[in-house]
Amino acid sequence: MEQFTAAFITEDRWKLYFQGLGTTMEIVLFSTILGLTLGTICCLMNMSTTKNGRPTVFHYIAVTYIDIIRGTPSVLQLLIMWFIILRASTNGVLVAVISFGINSGAYVAEIIRGGIQSINKGQIEAGDALGLSRFTTMRYVILPQAFKNALPTLCNEFITLLKETAIVGYVSLADLTRVANQVSSRTYQPFMPLIGAAVIYFVIIKIFTILFGNLERRLRQDATC
Repeated sequence: MEQFTAAFITEDRWKLYFQGLGTTMEIVLFSTILGLTLGTICCLMNMSTTKNGRPTVFHYIAVTYIDIIRGTPSVLQLLIMWFIILRASTNGVLVAVISFGINSGAYVAEIIRGGIQSINKGQIEAGDALGLSRFTTMRYVILPQAFKNALPTLCNEFITLLKETAIVGYVSLADLTRVANQVSSRTYQPFMPLIGAAVIYFVIIKIFTILFGNLERRLRQDATC
């Protein structure tokens, strides 16, 4: 009880955890939006071909981007973004959003590509037969189905991204994990602050897991109607 009081009650330290959680969720939200946008664009670039069926220049750009991002640790990407690429910026949240968004985009690109490849090619041929352009067919016919098929994996990527943001303390951002470390250093009792942060992460992730599960079930029900 004394450790709990020191970790959460004394000096209203519970407020620090909620502020840290707010920072974490802000980074996750905007990183997800950026990652979905970049991932979709990168996926289409990766799958682009000429009329002869050969890969375009955009394909090689996308493949290079995916290989570099997936082949390097997230923490190094964050440090490079903070200390080298955006060293003039004083907005740590912006730097974190860009770094995690770029990182997530590489994985989202492959997830969406798998979703597109799961769609029957006959639907593209049907779009051609109806006189639709490839862009129109992809936008209104293929991509909605691809996102629906890839939704479970995209939800898993969101949860992974939520946990990965725990490294933003390297760029001095007071997220949930860093707040727990700061309270630990003040109280000299690391058990309760760290366990408390772990419980908060677990509860937040469990809530999103339930929400995503309900969304998937609703989409499956709509598909069978």
